[in-house]
Amino acid sequence: MSAEWTERDIPDQTGRTILITGANSGLGLRSAVVLAGKGARVLLGCRSPERGQQALAEVNSPYAELVALDLADLTSVRAAADSVRERSGDRLDVLMNNAGITGVPFGRTADGFESQFGTNHLGHAALTWLLMPALRNGTDARVVTVASIAHRGRGLDLDDPNFERRTYRAHLGYAQAKRANLVFALELDRRLRAAGLPIRSVAAHPGMTNTELFPNALKSRGALAVKASRVINALITQPLAPGTLPQLYAATSPDVQGGGYYGPAGPLEIRGKVAPAKPTAKAADETTGRRLWELTAELTGITPDPS
Repeated sequence: MSAEWTERDIPDQTGRTILITGANSGLGLRSAVVLAGKGARVLLGCRSPERGQQALAEVNSPYAELVALDLADLTSVRAAADSVRERSGDRLDVLMNNAGITGVPFGRTADGFESQFGTNHLGHAALTWLLMPALRNGTDARVVTVASIAHRGRGLDLDDPNFERRTYRAHLGYAQAKRANLVFALELDRRLRAAGLPIRSVAAHPGMTNTELFPNALKSRGALAVKASRVINALITQPLAPGTLPQLYAATSPDVQGGGYYGPAGPLEIRGKVAPAKPTAKAADETTGRRLWELTAELTGITPDPS
C-alpha cells in the first residue's frame, strides 16, 4: 500500500447492507456515518435504545435503521440475528464486529461469562455464526472484526477464559478478549477457505484513537478519572476519523485479502496511514485458532458455521 488510502477511496456502497455492532458511538458511529454517506443500507447494532436513536439522527440517512443488540446476552444476540436476516431478506454484505468494552471491574454477562471475554469475543462469534447464512447470500461479503494492539498483551487462557481460577485484572481481561477477536478472525478465514466460500474474514485495529472507550471504562472511579482520561486521550491519540480508516478499508477496499489484518502504519502501529498490521505469532497460531473455535462453540452452544 504505497498510496495513502482515505475515505474518498471508498467505492460506492449503494445496494449493500452492512451491520455494525456498537454503532452508537466512536469507531462504530463514524463507520456508520461514512458508509451511509456512500449509499449503504446501514444497520446500527445498539444496546441502548436512547443512544441508538441519537446515533440514528447523526447518521441521518433514510437507509439507516436500528437493531437491538446486547452482545452480553446470547438471547439478545439470537434475536438480533433473526431480525437482521428477516429485514435484509437473508442477505448481508458486511458484518462489522466493532463493539467492545474495556477496563471494567470484574463482572459476568447474562450467560455467566467474564464480561470482557463474553461481550467482545463470545457475543461477536455467536453473531457471526448465526448470520453466516445471510453472508453467504451477500455480494463480496466480508466479516470485519475490530481487534487492538492490546492483543499483544498476555491474557488468553483457553483453560480459564472466565477467570474462575486466575486473579482477575481488567487489563488482562481486555488483552484476552482482543486477542480472541484476532484469533477468531484468522481462524474464520481458514474455515471459510476450507469450505470454498467466497466470504472474506478480515481484522483491523485503530491504533490509539480518541474515543469514549477508556473514559467509559473509568466511570466507576468517578468524574475526575473520566475527565483526566479524556485529557490524556486528546494528548496521545489520533483523531477519530483516521482511527476509523483501517476498518473502513477492511470493509470496502477491493484490495483486501481474506485473513488480512490492517491498522496504522506508524511506529508501534499507534497512528498513521492504513497499512497491513502484524499479528503476534500466538494470535496467528493455528492450534490456538482451532482450540478457541471449539471452546467458543462449547460455551455459546451455537453450531459453528462454517464447521
